[in-house]
Amino acid sequence: MIRYWRECALCVISLALLAAVMVVEPISQDLAYHQFADRRAVLGVPNFFNVASNIAFLLVGIAGAAFCLGRHGSGASASWAVLFLGAAFVSIGSAYYHWAPDNATLVWDRLPMTVGFMGLFVALLSEHIAEKLESVMLIPALIVGAASIGWWHYADDLRPYVWVQSMPLVTLSFVVALFPGRYTRRRFLVYGLACYLLAKVAEFFDHEVFALTADTLSGHSLKHLLAALGLLFVYLMLRRREPVPAGRPSPPDDNAVVRLSSKYGG
Repeated sequence: MIRYWRECALCVISLALLAAVMVVEPISQDLAYHQFADRRAVLGVPNFFNVASNIAFLLVGIAGAAFCLGRHGSGASASWAVLFLGAAFVSIGSAYYHWAPDNATLVWDRLPMTVGFMGLFVALLSEHIAEKLESVMLIPALIVGAASIGWWHYADDLRPYVWVQSMPLVTLSFVVALFPGRYTRRRFLVYGLACYLLAKVAEFFDHEVFALTADTLSGHSLKHLLAALGLLFVYLMLRRREPVPAGRPSPPDDNAVVRLSSKYGG
């Protein structure tokens, strides 16, 4: 138990987060969520900029999936490929949703998102705990992700989806801060996480960002671009990283990430 304290701590955090989410009252989808700031139509496409900004997901998703499925893949390549394939399908599902926003179309936006989240989750666990976890966990994780959307659609309860979305991000912070890296360039994961958190802020301030930019760019369109940038950092990490030689510490850039994460609370 002492030897595997980090693994035990991660399990405790995962279960505690699940418990914290499930003990609250069921979370219904707020219908006001569909009232986006930018509703401009261009070339007959409603909500054009929220629709068109999804092209960023398609581009990075295809590039990342092609790399991971090619001969250059390393580590948890199947899980990383699932992350990028999920992103590519998000571009389609999100564009479909933003064409006519409502709960029914939102399903097809969030379903591929869970694919990406679960791919990231399993990739992180496989590369920081045990490589064999990928073959054991990937399919069940994808089923859990899809089930969270099914439960929301059936019961109008977002709690399982909140866990599916948040747990990979918590795991990312935890493993970068406390687990030794098997590959270089892990700082790119931190960059990606920062972009995603900024994307959530932009989403929350959708109308405010639209007003600040003189009705040029809405917070939700900016969210798409920032989230895609976060995925781009993951893609760059996979392209540029190298295995850390056995018996040697992580490279200086990763040690710096660990020190900063520990200093400021992870």
